[in-house]
Formats: sequence, C-alpha cells, structure tokens
Amino acid sequence: MKMNKYNLLAMAVSTALFSGAALAETDVALDVITGGEAAPKVEKTNGTDVLKDGWEVHGYASMNFRMVDGESIDTEYGKRDYKTAGTHGKSTNQVEFVLKKHTEHVNGVWSDFIVRTEYGNGNSYAYSSPGSQKDNTDAQLEVKETFVEIGGLSYLGEDTSIWAGQRYFNRSAGILSGEFWKQSSGLGAGIQSKIAGNTAGFAIVTADTDGDINNGVNTGERTTLTSYDLYYYGVDAGIGSLDFDLKFMQQANVDEDSGFGASVTLNSSYYGLDGWTQTAIAYGKGTAQNRGVNFGSWSGGDDNAESIFFTSYGVLNISERWQMGSEFTYFAALNELFTAKDLVRYIVAVRPSYKANENLRLEMTASYGHEEGAEGYWGRTGDDIESNIFNAELAAAFTVNADYFGRPQIKPYVSYISADDEASARQLGIKDGTSETVIGVHTEIWF
Repeated sequence: MKMNKYNLLAMAVSTALFSGAALAETDVALDVITGGEAAPKVEKTNGTDVLKDGWEVHGYASMNFRMVDGESIDTEYGKRDYKTAGTHGKSTNQVEFVLKKHTEHVNGVWSDFIVRTEYGNGNSYAYSSPGSQKDNTDAQLEVKETFVEIGGLSYLGEDTSIWAGQRYFNRSAGILSGEFWKQSSGLGAGIQSKIAGNTAGFAIVTADTDGDINNGVNTGERTTLTSYDLYYYGVDAGIGSLDFDLKFMQQANVDEDSGFGASVTLNSSYYGLDGWTQTAIAYGKGTAQNRGVNFGSWSGGDDNAESIFFTSYGVLNISERWQMGSEFTYFAALNELFTAKDLVRYIVAVRPSYKANENLRLEMTASYGHEEGAEGYWGRTGDDIESNIFNAELAAAFTVNADYFGRPQIKPYVSYISADDEASARQLGIKDGTSETVIGVHTEIWF
C-alpha cells in the first residue's frame, strides 16, 4: 500500500493515543502533527504525588442562658440520668472546633488528620470579660480528638483504612435525652474495611480512669481501661439496616478486671411511617456495665455489675409543617448497676414541632422519667428510693431553616420540672418544694 501523508498522520495519532507511556519517557517530536515543532515534554508522575490537599473546618456551639429567680443554676435536673428531656442543659458556653486535613495521592492513597478542640462543656457559670473563668479549672479548652486515618493502601485494598490516635469512636446518642449510649472514647488504633459490602472493623481503645486522672498518677498504680471493639454495620434487614457491636473490656490493677458488652441497632423508618428511627438493645457485664458499649474513663465495675439497655428514638414527618421527635429509653440492673441493687431508669419523651414559616419553629416538649432501686441503694431510704419526674417545655426557635434540625437557631424557652416528692426534687437540684420553672434562651449551631 502506498504511504501518504494521511497514512502517516493516522499512524502518528494512534501512536500518541495508545503509547502515552512511551511519550512520557522520551522527547521524540511528532513532526507530522506539529508541523515540525517539537511536542511538549510530558513529565513523569510519581504515585505519591499529591493530587488533592486541603483543610476543612467544622464545629458546634451551644450557649444556654438560663435563670431561676434571677440566679444562674448548676443543675441539669437529672437529664443525664434519663429523668428529664428539656432544653435546660448545663453548659453556658460550649464551643467545639473540628479541623480536618484531607489529602489524596495519585496512587489512590488518602489520609485524614482530625483535631477536635472543646471549651466549656459542663460549665454552668456566666463568665464576664476579665477572664474570671481561669478561676475555675473545669471545662476549659481541651483537645478532645487528634488522630490520623490512612486508606487506599494497595496491600490492604481500596475499601480498607487504618487509624491511630485519640478519638470518639462509633458514637450514638438519644435525640431528646442527648446522652451518648454508645462510644469508645480514648486513645487507640483500629482497622476498618468492607465484608460482603458492609462496614466491618476492629479497634483497641484505652482510657485512664477519672480517679487516676483527677488524683494524679503518683498515688498508686494506674487502673487503665482497655476496650477491644468488633463491629459490623449496615446489614440489610428488609425494614432497615442492622449494626452489631461487640466489646471486651479489661481494667488494670483491680481484682475483678474484665467485662463484656454487646448491642444490636436497627436503623429504619419511623415505625413504618415517614421519618427515621434508631432502635437498639444492649447488654453489659462487669467493666462494661454502663450500657454495654459505652466505653471511656468512666467505665468499670465488678462481677456483680450487669445491665440491660433499650432505646428507640427518631423523628416523624407528620405533614409539611408538623414534625415530632420522640424517645423511649430503659436502663436497668440485672443485678447491680453502679453499685445500686435493682436500679431501674426509664424515660418517655416527645417533642412536637410546628413550622410557622421557613424561619420560625414552635416546639413543645413533654417527658416522664422514673428511677427506683432496692432499699438502701446509694444510702437512700423512704421517699428517696423512687422518683417520678414530669417535664414540660414551650419554646420558639428563630432560625435560618425551620426544619426540625435547622441550625443555627436562637430558642427562647420556658421549662417546668415537677417531682413526685421533695426528696426526689432535691436529687434534681430543686431547692424549695417539688417543682421549678426555668426561663432561658438556648443558642445552637452546627457547621
């Protein structure tokens, strides 16, 4: 076949398209294509070269101005113990910043560096500008998380990542109680991958106990806690997905040093209606007595400690304007819980929400909480043995988005708390009588 300039052009184009690797290694010019001008040199790339790199800033803030008879207050009215569900959280000025540095490389490897700082969690004082908060050593600026996660390593597989450092790991919290019932909070390392299309992982997390940290490390041997976590998430259950958690816990330098916890969580619609729910049941024994899968510096327990935990919470989309959050939580000793014989706690709470317009949401919260135990638990007798608490709250949320989770918002509220007797009221922090009315403004933002 006679060769002409068009054949030569076609051959040159084919060479350019299908032999790019050769072009990357040489400086050969395609005179036919470029009219005699040398083609630009294609530089070699290295798999570790950075393809994408950048920082993200996220966070949370909760500012709660609340008063009773002209005085700021230092109580949450039993909210952490599933007795109430109002907006009257303790923190007057809680701020979190999460910095994330994400990097991607040509060879597919990626990494995340996470730092979370927090200020003011649990502080109840209304601070002024002179910096008087320095007089209170609680709830100051702290680094809560700092860890690195690396994924996409060729020898582990594209679905696998490893991490190490200090972090909050696999957390879940009730929507109205606000209590984290599942987490591993501490220093550790782990690996996560996919098995049959579902997320699976293993982690080891350690935490020194509150007593060791608060009393110093020179008072005796450390009673360090360790949790070995196995989890498998996202299993199709037809009506939703199932998450499985299994934790083995140990504690150093104590006589009864082990524990076991497990939970199963169903993520689904709102009981067959429009919305969502998270429903879980958990078991805890020994060191894992605290809801089975709630691990941190607060963990610990002897062989008598054994508990059962059940929770179900979510949001129902009733109509275009109406939504409702709800929570039912039950937490009880199968023998002893926190050294209390036959301890039982439960709460039922609802929060209907009405979108007056796209920037104003009206809320009403109602809850009933109950606690009881065997005679003499924590030294309690008489009316102290059993508590029945009712909480009702009205609020108006001024917000940029009137959805149930629309933030930022500024929410004035009035919260009424009533106990069945004065002994129960004193446990909540009520000074006089059996009831109290809290007036406040709660400001909240997620970003």
